[in-house]
Amino acid sequence: MSRSTSSSSSSGPTLLEIGRITRPHGLRGEVSVELVTDRVERLDPGAELMVGDTTLTVSASRPHQDRWLVFFEGVTTREGADALRGAVLRADELDEPDVLWVHQLIGSEVATPDGVRHGQVVAVEANPASDLLVLESGALIPVRFVVELVDGLVTVEVPAGLLDEDGD
Repeated sequence: MSRSTSSSSSSGPTLLEIGRITRPHGLRGEVSVELVTDRVERLDPGAELMVGDTTLTVSASRPHQDRWLVFFEGVTTREGADALRGAVLRADELDEPDVLWVHQLIGSEVATPDGVRHGQVVAVEANPASDLLVLESGALIPVRFVVELVDGLVTVEVPAGLLDEDGD
């Protein structure tokens, strides 16, 4: 599953938050970026990212410890890089219909194949075994049990007892 959070604008398409510029790195305009997506190709040379109404084009990037070091076209000084400190990087959605996207799951209603509804997804929590859908009730459902997502309805096939309410 791919992670990213969404932001919509009344004047344009939905852009997904893919990361944040944390600070300048060095003297030549390079910045340190923390990604919030697992799609590292978002930082490939030529990739276009939005900061507010400004488009930044990646000219080079490389992994460094737990983040990425990135050069953007036209940013060639430490001062230019420092001006980007704290900026949220956004990009268009990727068109991959067979992929579950976090921004599509959040806000969706969860139901079992028999039509029983179990509430709304309020978050997706990263977990080493399987990411977890977090329902408004606090219930957790491993993403591997998702059968389909259609028009805001997530159908899940879960083992017996997983969604039983305690004492109610």
